[in-house]
Amino acid sequence: RTRVTFDAGVTALGGHAIYLSPDEVGIGRRETATDIGRNLSRWVDAVVLRTFGHATLLELAEASSVPVVNALTDLEHPCQALADVLTLRQRLGDLRGRTLAFVGDGNNVCHSLLLTGALAGMEVRVAAPPGYEPDPAIAGRARVLAGQTGGSVDIGTDPVAAVTDADAVYTDAWTSMGAEAEADLRRLRFGGYRVDDALLAHAPNALVMHCLPAHRGEEITDEVLDGPRSVVLQQAENRLYVQQALLADLVG
Repeated sequence: RTRVTFDAGVTALGGHAIYLSPDEVGIGRRETATDIGRNLSRWVDAVVLRTFGHATLLELAEASSVPVVNALTDLEHPCQALADVLTLRQRLGDLRGRTLAFVGDGNNVCHSLLLTGALAGMEVRVAAPPGYEPDPAIAGRARVLAGQTGGSVDIGTDPVAAVTDADAVYTDAWTSMGAEAEADLRRLRFGGYRVDDALLAHAPNALVMHCLPAHRGEEITDEVLDGPRSVVLQQAENRLYVQQALLADLVG
């Protein structure tokens, strides 16, 4: 999704994308992020970086003289959140006062949804197992934004309370990048956080959202993911458009 949408998007805009694999770049092993950023800035108009460590992204961006786009880090996933907000606006119109419920791990996707949802004036609710809540600093930033836009942020542990009468219910994989060794433990801890028909009975009009890839039968059931309320493919398609708009704005 990330590579294809950026590559296809740049090509459609008349540009050219050069893909560098992790082994080719070797950030932090072969060369520092600072040196990579300084060099790439001499050759390209923008850098799109998908990397695990958010600090690596910040270091490379600080050293670069061209725009650097966060295509995903362990802390945030802003391009996905832009696609999600576009999808919600297409389906719901004005988002002020609308309710977005996130059920599952307080991960990078959750973080970016908190920020963008608050910025859009939404009521953002998160339900995560104890110990898996979103980063307090991110939640604090989201609350500040919500205070400015008329939105709100609520973080708890009860998935039913989070989704009740929500306009959209969002979930993501229980095991995020870097936590693969915890997969079995997380399946036990997150068992009550599956988005299924029983949970959605508390949100009869809600859209169903997932950034993909989905672990069918874990965080979401087949029936829900493939059901009439699912907008996951619309979200995926919108990745292309929001990233095109982002790059056009940055380098156009």
